[in-house]
Amino acid sequence: MAEYKLEVTTGNMTNAGTFDHVFVTLIGTGGKSERTELDNYGADFKTGMTGIYTVKTSLSLGKLLLVKLEKDPFLVLPEDEWYCSKIVVTTPEGEVVLFPCYRWISRGELVELRGGRAVKIFEEDDPVLIENRQKELSLKRNLYQWEINDPKLPHISHFKDVSELPAEVSFSASRIMETLYTKSITRAELMFKGTLGSKEEWENFEDMKTMFWSKTTTIWEYVAQHWNEDDFYGFQFLNGFDTNVIKRCSELPQNFTVTEEMVKPFLEGGSSLQKEMEKGNIFLCDYEKMDGLPTRMYDGQSLHVTGGFCLFYMNPENKLRPIAIQLHQQPSKENPIFLPSDSETDWLLAKMFIKNADVMQHQSVYHFMRTHHVAEVFTVATVRSLPVIHPLYKLLIPHVRYTLQINTMARKSIVGPAGILNKTSLGFEGMMELMRRSLSELTYSSFCLPENIAARGLESIPNFYYRDDGLKLWNIISSFVKSIVEYYYPSDSEVCKDTELQDWISEIFTHGFLGDKASGFPASFHTVKEVTKFITMVIFTVSVQHAAVNNGQFDYCWAPNGSLLLRKPPPTTKGESSMKTILETLPNVGETVTFSAMGWILSNKYTDMVPLGTYPDERFDEPAPKQMIKDFQAELSCLSEAITERNSQLKVPYTYLNPNQIENSITI
Repeated sequence: MAEYKLEVTTGNMTNAGTFDHVFVTLIGTGGKSERTELDNYGADFKTGMTGIYTVKTSLSLGKLLLVKLEKDPFLVLPEDEWYCSKIVVTTPEGEVVLFPCYRWISRGELVELRGGRAVKIFEEDDPVLIENRQKELSLKRNLYQWEINDPKLPHISHFKDVSELPAEVSFSASRIMETLYTKSITRAELMFKGTLGSKEEWENFEDMKTMFWSKTTTIWEYVAQHWNEDDFYGFQFLNGFDTNVIKRCSELPQNFTVTEEMVKPFLEGGSSLQKEMEKGNIFLCDYEKMDGLPTRMYDGQSLHVTGGFCLFYMNPENKLRPIAIQLHQQPSKENPIFLPSDSETDWLLAKMFIKNADVMQHQSVYHFMRTHHVAEVFTVATVRSLPVIHPLYKLLIPHVRYTLQINTMARKSIVGPAGILNKTSLGFEGMMELMRRSLSELTYSSFCLPENIAARGLESIPNFYYRDDGLKLWNIISSFVKSIVEYYYPSDSEVCKDTELQDWISEIFTHGFLGDKASGFPASFHTVKEVTKFITMVIFTVSVQHAAVNNGQFDYCWAPNGSLLLRKPPPTTKGESSMKTILETLPNVGETVTFSAMGWILSNKYTDMVPLGTYPDERFDEPAPKQMIKDFQAELSCLSEAITERNSQLKVPYTYLNPNQIENSITI
């Protein structure tokens, strides 16, 4: 008689336990056990509980291959899903084998768990495991399918509603409850104040500072006080939530008609624009992609979007200031160059229209398309191409948690035809067209931060904390990924013969970047170095980059500072504006609080947040990768301490890339 000891752990999330009957079958190279119910005295499978059970066989089963789990109903109770975290089996020979599960199991569902070390496809030598591997991928390819939502954009998953999503990729019960509570309490406050849906106009800026009672941050309050200052305006293009557009300017675009005489008064010591460009002190934001986009109808009129230029100067005090704005691409008498010497309201209006273009491009391109959308591509390719025993599945699966659910929700409530972003100046159709125009900019180099920073000439610009923190994080992630990849792929030849890995990158290239070789994205891997760089980019994008573009949305979304909607046309002449013009241009009370509430909800932190570097699911069974994860976490912790110390010295701290504020995956 042989005895196998099973330690069965139930997850610790809400409703993880079950009253149902759970059965197990052990399968080894020497045979399989009887279907055995796991039943101890008292309640089994409580939330967070580890139960110890014994499975007896007449003889040893040899090398243990699979653990088969099944769940049958208890009496006539309704469906009672069970979240099984892991099963640890101790064999009669004393071997301890980890069988990760980390998924919900429904009645009538048969789940086969693989145990032991991570295995690549060409390392399989047992027919049972080969068949199990093939069956798993076949089921997943049927379950997760690609859909072409727009032929000029990356493909998406075929799920239309969150109710269709498999439990293993859905929100936890606690996340659902917290999300609903946040939305409900925000809506209730705005309704009580009478601002939700209000058509009233703002009478002054002071009233906007009190649009919420309970929702505020230190930076939000700072923004409300300093939004109209040129120093702070420039600061935001380096350290706000959109740091993706600005670049060093060595030569003015021909259609940007600013002259030396115009900007000379704003340069130090009688310098010239040409000299400052040669010194590397001139920077440019060019919104060419916004030019000529279709806009939304508002009160029977088409709204206006300005795809112009904003020129910045880094002065000797290391303060970045706007020195010239042209609101449209084509020069004309109705498209003057606005300057800091213009009237206060003319200059404010010009800056507001540039910011309006910036935040719309940010939300549609840099936030949704370049993080959410590509993360969905990474997610679908991962679950379709890599079995759970694959080392890169074990590495990547924590970084795609909840992504399919949040994107499925976003396509209805935020970026869809009936979503909040349809209420912007561009509206749904304009934002979709902007994303189509931006497809050519989805280049591999632009997703790799060191190359991105270099291409924009921003290696040495001072006080650029997004760059400083981001590059450190890129290097830490790269070092971690390198150690994992090299452990499992000791040679380039192993990369080449891993057909599942090649399928994974092929799916990403085909469905994410539409097979465009000009994008620079690889269609296949040939070296360990290529795999390391690509996976570094994936993890960086879905964690660090998303934190950079998402987490500051509420802090900086105070309406005059950066509004998604401007209701009046941009100025075409100087000297005709007033504060009344600005207030009439901004969204009304109801529109303002709707956008601000969206910023609050999207920037909120939830209790089941998993910070970068945290791997709560025990998927690796080998000591080496476990130690690599600990080393990764230690480096992130050191960086977190350094960022916290630096921020304590700053008037406006940059917190978004502190590792303890970065989530492992896109979940909001």
